[in-house]
Amino acid sequence: MEEKPAIRSFKNLIVYNNSYQAMLTVYKEIIPRLPRTEEYDLKSQISRSVKAIPRLIAEGHSKRHQNKGFQKYIDDALAESNETIVSLNQVRDLYNDLVNTKICNDLIDDYDKISRQLYKLALAWDRFNKRNRQTYNVSSYVTD
Repeated sequence: MEEKPAIRSFKNLIVYNNSYQAMLTVYKEIIPRLPRTEEYDLKSQISRSVKAIPRLIAEGHSKRHQNKGFQKYIDDALAESNETIVSLNQVRDLYNDLVNTKICNDLIDDYDKISRQLYKLALAWDRFNKRNRQTYNVSSYVTD
């Protein structure tokens, strides 16, 4: 079995790297092609959601020592990822004459994968926290 590298930073999380790369593609390939009429609606919404995902992962990682800190941020990142999927579907269906449909479909697949990765990370983190709470013995830290 291949040994996985230690997670020393949020930058070591595959889901962080995937979401960051997908965000760059959205900014380069999708957002510039949306019409001005979407400036304060779809363009603004998709801009916020794609940037939020890697930010939430990074912020959550810094709060991983808190009981539910990391979990909350991963849940929020998952919600933003799912919102991004809906926004990309809207872009593809409303503006298929302005955006590359293949790139849009590829991004939808990427964010679907990111959502699944976030879900699995949330489950793994929950199992990890439960295991650590069960082995934590307060009496071993109390001195007479």
